[in-house]
Amino acid sequence: MLIRKVFPEEKDFYNRVAKHPLQSWEWGEFKESTGMKAVRLGVFEKDKMVDGLLVLFRQIPKTSFSAGQLLKGSLPIQEYINALSGLAREQKAIFIKIEPSYIVRRWKNEKGEPEKIPFEDRQVDLEKIGLTESAKPLFDPYSFILNLTKTEDELLSNMHSKTRYNIRLAEKNGVTVEEKSDDQGLEIFISLLQKTLRRQKFYMHSPDYFRKMWQILFPAKISHILLAKYKQEVLGAWMLFTWKDTLFYPYGASNSKHRELMASNLLCWKAILFGKQNGCHHFDLWGGLGPDADKNHPWYGFHRFKLGYGPDLVEYSPSWDLITNQWLYQGLQWADSLRWKLLRLRRRLPF
Repeated sequence: MLIRKVFPEEKDFYNRVAKHPLQSWEWGEFKESTGMKAVRLGVFEKDKMVDGLLVLFRQIPKTSFSAGQLLKGSLPIQEYINALSGLAREQKAIFIKIEPSYIVRRWKNEKGEPEKIPFEDRQVDLEKIGLTESAKPLFDPYSFILNLTKTEDELLSNMHSKTRYNIRLAEKNGVTVEEKSDDQGLEIFISLLQKTLRRQKFYMHSPDYFRKMWQILFPAKISHILLAKYKQEVLGAWMLFTWKDTLFYPYGASNSKHRELMASNLLCWKAILFGKQNGCHHFDLWGGLGPDADKNHPWYGFHRFKLGYGPDLVEYSPSWDLITNQWLYQGLQWADSLRWKLLRLRRRLPF
């Protein structure tokens, strides 16, 4: 096995083996436009690239050090860690955060009610190859994955009865859904997202972040926008990613008006059909709570919404840190914890 940096002329070969849109060549280009550094490693066996690793580095302000991240890649093995350790030293990285796109548990979901006991349970212990489990993952460890190879009738039948009812209610009330994957659709999505974030008091990226993302991912046919409308008023907007045989739902926004029309339910159903029409076999709804979700959790509404479509609940491998400087790593963790406490305090303040 040989692991080395990938040359620009090997872009197509790299994308053939990249397993997730956040590992794509284009995602690296986008993140570089936001100030990060992208390094792509290719894993070769007998001169054939069999895997790709996109590692992003961000400079730590007022220091010569950086922090790295390898998100949604393959489950690492010792050879990967050896290569990443060398790369970390080259980039003066205090650590590299690694969050594999690897499912360790799955709960089969029928009609919005997942089984209590997972039907798949594979333990992952990466400490033996030099990693430390992270106290703070970047992505939710849980998500929902829907099998899109089923027929439309099978998909509808497997939904919770209330979800099916809401889809029909939205259609009956005149809600429509259209793809608007262009610059105008992007600005509609951004505008509605900003209103949603202010209403729900969530933190997310700036409008410029999404514009830069769109400029790179849309020409590569990775990003798409669906809009739900009622009498020409936009009630919901989703940005979707497609990669290989999988559809992803990373970003969504909704209008506070006409919530009784259940536009979001129809929007999700049309996203499912969009995925099927584009040859996708899976729909990753990107985030959820665990199998014993707390009904008082602020995200429970999103969790229950996704659950109603009949996707399996899955748990991904934990987040891991490859640490190269333990002392600086501890100091950085303390500073980050303090930063988030201040942000939460600011959110609670009435001014």
